[in-house]
Amino acid sequence: MNIQYRKEGDYFIPDWEIPECQQKPLGLYGRLRKAYLEENRSGLYTRMILAGTLYDHLYETDRAAQERLDTILPALAATAGVTETLKATNTLRWIGIMNTCKAQVEEIIFEELIYVD
Repeated sequence: MNIQYRKEGDYFIPDWEIPECQQKPLGLYGRLRKAYLEENRSGLYTRMILAGTLYDHLYETDRAAQERLDTILPALAATAGVTETLKATNTLRWIGIMNTCKAQVEEIIFEELIYVD
């Protein structure tokens, strides 16, 4: 492995650049996964950083979680009786049911994708 160094004062610092794919912002679920790995799986987190696979993993987790949310939430809301008529007639009840459904879906996402070893 050929690593280039630059001298800053008395120290030699590796001349690394962040790849472009790592410069995109992470979504909520990617940030939650990163925090979990950082706090609870520090060895794996460090290994993934050094191998350059962390951000690809975080983006994939974020994409998968968002996909699950977009798939499960409408089906769960339909079984809970959420309709456009309910939204028009009783907005607060509609908001309450939708918040409950989203919380249920997020619990599934957390269990299956975010807080997994």
